[in-house]
Amino acid sequence: MKTKSITFIGLFTAMLCIAAPFSIPIPVSPVPLSLATFIIYLYSNLLGYKKALLCCLIYFLIGLAGVPVFSGFSSGISKLLGPTGGYLIGYFFLAFFTGFFADKFPHSIILQLLGMVIGSAFLQCLGTLWLSALTHTTFLQAAFSGVIPFLPGDIIKIAIAITLAPLIKKYMAKTQLSFE
Repeated sequence: MKTKSITFIGLFTAMLCIAAPFSIPIPVSPVPLSLATFIIYLYSNLLGYKKALLCCLIYFLIGLAGVPVFSGFSSGISKLLGPTGGYLIGYFFLAFFTGFFADKFPHSIILQLLGMVIGSAFLQCLGTLWLSALTHTTFLQAAFSGVIPFLPGDIIKIAIAITLAPLIKKYMAKTQLSFE
């Protein structure tokens, strides 16, 4: 792996570690509002799925090691085993699908958008299943507290990421830099 790739992986992992802990609890859900998914949409589109998955893995390991990088400045295995654990694992699916579609369809904003939506759907389904099991509620009840309140924000995050990513790529090309 090139030094430049390692640098970008470190940079985007750091961005996730900085953004994710700043979360806003919402009254109707045990899941807080966070910018983590926005950062994952953006870096997965820019770096591609392999490097994006590596960013997620590093972030995940940092949090499991006890550094407070998860929502609400939390960390450790207890966070993974709590109500938001399924969403944390879902980050890997979000990174994979967003990055995969960006890699395979670099000139199609529509297909890149589709990758973000598919990744979001996997993240939300996994998180909802986990939340449902942990809270002993139905899938639908868990979706109403763990997904529905977040859909407008997710749409905005996706719109901003899908708009910013090509601009960043264009700037990087103009300055003769790349994410490889």
